[in-house]
Amino acid sequence: MRLDKFLCDALGTTRKESASLLKSGEVTVDDIVQKSGSFKVKSDACVEWQGRSICLTGPRYIMLHKPQGYVCSHEDSFNQTAFVLLDEANLRDLHFAGRLDADTTGLVLITDDGQWSHRITSPKHHCEKTYRVWLADPVEPHYAEQFALGIELRSERELTRPAQLEIIDETQVLLTIHEGKYHQVKRMFAALGNKVIGLHRERVGEIVLDETLEPGEYRRLTEQEIASVWK
Repeated sequence: MRLDKFLCDALGTTRKESASLLKSGEVTVDDIVQKSGSFKVKSDACVEWQGRSICLTGPRYIMLHKPQGYVCSHEDSFNQTAFVLLDEANLRDLHFAGRLDADTTGLVLITDDGQWSHRITSPKHHCEKTYRVWLADPVEPHYAEQFALGIELRSERELTRPAQLEIIDETQVLLTIHEGKYHQVKRMFAALGNKVIGLHRERVGEIVLDETLEPGEYRRLTEQEIASVWK
């Protein structure tokens, strides 16, 4: 890895700030002062800044409480990207482990670990997601059975995988699905003649949205939460 990128990742500095640190002669690699950002740092090298050892923090795993109006992408022509809510270095290295629409709120997982996110998003792993859903019309008695059997979506050859519906009140439910088709929750209810007017993701696998996080706030995942994805 280039030394300037190593400093950016380890210290959370910008590329310009890293160049300034190098120019000042405050950075050594294996006890030798290095001033070139292009210097290649080996995996077993000892990097020090102002006499103290620095190292990479490793992969990042983040839980974000996404508000309405933000998209899960790095760029969008109409809405703000949810990345602006993060005070993190090297945002370009991060990606969403499962996206939410701009008008959907709740749990979003963000990481720079591709294998970990693949475990969540790959269809073959059937990762559960639980949504709180608000509907325009009252819940019909047959909904739970219909979701359990699978629902036929327009332009889809196969029924949706069995899903679990828990009725909260007349127009509010909790829905747990085991796949991630495009706009799936909205399309499932539309197929039954109802309309989703509010959608909030509460859980992905065993990771539950932290109740202490306000919309727009985030925190790092615990070791237990990170490990749960591999079960």
